[in-house]
Parts: sequence; C-alpha cells; structure tokens
Amino acid sequence: MDIKLSQCFIAVDDHDKALAFYRDALGFEVRNDVGFEGMRWVTVGAPSQPDVEIVLEPPAANPNASPADKQAMAELLAKGMLRGVIFSTDDCDAAFERIRASGAEVLQEPIDQPYGVRDCAFRDPAGNMLRFTQRRAA
Repeated sequence: MDIKLSQCFIAVDDHDKALAFYRDALGFEVRNDVGFEGMRWVTVGAPSQPDVEIVLEPPAANPNASPADKQAMAELLAKGMLRGVIFSTDDCDAAFERIRASGAEVLQEPIDQPYGVRDCAFRDPAGNMLRFTQRRAA
C-alpha cells in the first residue's frame, strides 16, 4: 500500500494577497480558483510536485461553523496562531532573498539548526508561519 500527501490547507483572509505571495514570491502555479457559496478556494502547487496541492481557503470554510467559531478562527489567523507549513528547498539562502525581496515579514533569517537543516521563516500575508528548510550535507 502506498499513501502519499495529496492536499493540505492553509487559511487565508485575502485570496488576492495570498495569490501574489504563493504565486509570485514562491513561484507556485495556480491550479484551480473556485467560488462556492460565497467562499473562494485557490489551489496552488510547486511545478516540481504536480501531485501535491495547497488549498488556500477561508479561515472557517466549514459551512456548519457557527458565527462565533468563524470569528474565533479569524482572530487566531490575524494573530498568526494557526499552524504553519514547512517547505523544503535546495538553497535556503536564495529562497530567503527571493521571499524577503517580495516584502514578506521575516521571522528568522537563515541559520544552521542543530538537527541538520539550514532554515528561515516568514509570515504569509494572512499571518501564517512558513519555514523553508535545506538539509545540510552529512
């Protein structure tokens, strides 16, 4: 049996700003842009991973979420308290420079970590923490 990641979800509060970041700063391709019941989902992915998609969705996309739940999710997103995503790269320093040049908020400049990676971190326009890691040679 073979199990692989197909999709993951990142909450965003402004799809146009998210698109500018994920498409233009990270270089992801837009694979789908769908509106449904007053909400919007945009699917992006790395050209090198055609079978993995990131769905940029509203913070409380569940139609059964109560107004209080939707408000709580929006507040957590605004504070950057939702879980982040870790991307791998073959050149952490080049990725850092490209993303920083886009105006993204820098959380951590590239450093060598004791667990074998060089990494850096940013916030996307919605406040999600994104890390970019490069495995160091042994």
